[in-house]
Amino acid sequence: MARALPRLRRVEHDGRGEAGRGARGARRALARPQPVRERRLRDRRALARYAGLTGSPDESGAKRRERGLARSGNARVRLGMIQLAWRFLWFQKDSALGRWYRERTAAAPGARKTLIVALARKLLIALWRLVREGVVPEGLRLRPAI
Repeated sequence: MARALPRLRRVEHDGRGEAGRGARGARRALARPQPVRERRLRDRRALARYAGLTGSPDESGAKRRERGLARSGNARVRLGMIQLAWRFLWFQKDSALGRWYRERTAAAPGARKTLIVALARKLLIALWRLVREGVVPEGLRLRPAI
């Protein structure tokens, strides 16, 4: 029964037919425009910059080093993509991106949190290509549309 309800009504109801307490905030979140879809981004680098999933270089003279995540992009997109990357590893274990992550972290388990940002960036670009060009990422299992 819950599947038949439109998305907005599913948020409003808690399964017993009663209005949920956080329905108004959830309704606003669903009605809010999706920022990544509406942007006309030039290429994958612009997409990663918009999401804030790029590195922050620190160059001083001959010294060049990375200071970590730039955090200059859209915070909601960045945090959502990092959470999605963790979930992606759980549900899409056999995909090429999942294998890439596991190969990189097998020898260095301490690099898991650092590399999840790289996986989030790769996943964002792969999903962007899926939406824009219809290219399904290698090894990705998709459910058929209902």
